[in-house]
Amino acid sequence: MTIRILCDFDGTVTEHDNIIALMKEFAPPAAFEPLKKGVLDRSLSIQSGVGQMFRLLPSDRKQDYVDFLEQRAVIRPGFKTLLAFAKSNRIDFAIVSGGIDFFVQPILKGLLTDEAIYCNGSDFSEETIRIEWPHACDAACNNQCGCCKTSIARKLKQDGDTIIAIGDSVTDFELAKQADHVYARDYLITLCEQHGIPYTPFETFYDIVEHLQTTEVYA
Repeated sequence: MTIRILCDFDGTVTEHDNIIALMKEFAPPAAFEPLKKGVLDRSLSIQSGVGQMFRLLPSDRKQDYVDFLEQRAVIRPGFKTLLAFAKSNRIDFAIVSGGIDFFVQPILKGLLTDEAIYCNGSDFSEETIRIEWPHACDAACNNQCGCCKTSIARKLKQDGDTIIAIGDSVTDFELAKQADHVYARDYLITLCEQHGIPYTPFETFYDIVEHLQTTEVYA
């Protein structure tokens, strides 16, 4: 049996959502705000909403976007401790993110290998950014997730494995419904409570490590 932690990135590993920050800084508000609202209220699929958002950004400013996000990104306290805990207890740890490779990978450089990061791709060869979907929904999901976290979980999970989900928002909701245990904060707490999904709240990764240490697996 393998314990697998599948952890969100934006608003979870980082204290703020990088896509929202990027759009607020560089995208026209009149075009961005309806797309954000549509994703949050689920009238737009994540794939459609995020794809349209990045079409608002000129490709020739890529370095400006990377610099902006690297300078402002704050890693939530305890993340290195959780990674060390997972390693010492032979827990498989992966990032499953609706974020985009051009900023997720640089921010996590030195903490995780790219092989442990599942996120969306990007193409800067056109006038505006085109998002690519290397982890799109499999045959068991038709939600147009973009980066389909449940599909990744099904791909990774072997018989007897335990899936632990860590997240904060609507992009983590489908995975939360299928995980064996959920660590939630912010809007994901609201969704879990609305749908009767058991969860453990957290603010820092120290909270998660402390809880894992007291579960039956580690007691």
